[in-house]
Amino acid sequence: MRPREQAGSLCSRIEAAGGRALRFPVIAVGPALDPAPLQAIIGRLDEFDLAFFVSPNAVDHALRAILPQRTWPATLRVATVGKGSQRVMHGWGFADVIAPEDGFDSEAVIALPEFAPDAVRGRKVLIFRGDGGRELLAETLRERGASVEYVTCYRRYCPDADPAPLLEPIARGAVDGLLLTSSEGVRNLESMLGADGLAALRGVTVFATHPRIVAQAHAAGFAKVVETPAGDDGLMQALESHFA
Repeated sequence: MRPREQAGSLCSRIEAAGGRALRFPVIAVGPALDPAPLQAIIGRLDEFDLAFFVSPNAVDHALRAILPQRTWPATLRVATVGKGSQRVMHGWGFADVIAPEDGFDSEAVIALPEFAPDAVRGRKVLIFRGDGGRELLAETLRERGASVEYVTCYRRYCPDADPAPLLEPIARGAVDGLLLTSSEGVRNLESMLGADGLAALRGVTVFATHPRIVAQAHAAGFAKVVETPAGDDGLMQALESHFA
């Protein structure tokens, strides 16, 4: 239930392991409605000491705008939230990317030595993100003495999609697990299916990659929720263990 652009790799792994992956994105991603802030920051990149990208989408949308117009400043270090985003940055040619070895959330980033108080005090940090999101990273960096600026480079929205491709196999008993990888996705799923559609889905085991998503799934009425380790490897381990 990831954005369609990010679902391919995990779906391929599920199918290679003998399962069947049903794609039903509950989050869509597109360019920011107002491109002006991203365009304005391109000429100011040399002012910053560290650029943080909140997701693979932030990496792609920001760099797709920036790199055709200028080279990346040699003094501007880059960081991101997890291994998936780090791989995307490597694909854009960035070799030295700060990212947690374990975890893929703000808490894991804050724990890195590069984000310790002595490391960030007096530094200027630029955060590339979507339209909104958690404030924990920026708030913590400011408490530690850094100057933080946001730039919105993409937006997330609930797809206008027919729920039948999901509800029909559910009705046939052909769906054994539901993978939910964001709290926002859980809320969108509720909106897309409505009360009756969601009720038909609640008997399916949910696999969720973070305690916040687990809590959101329980709040939506799912009774069987399995918290998995972070990342695609963790999801695959949990699926293989559950269905062995």
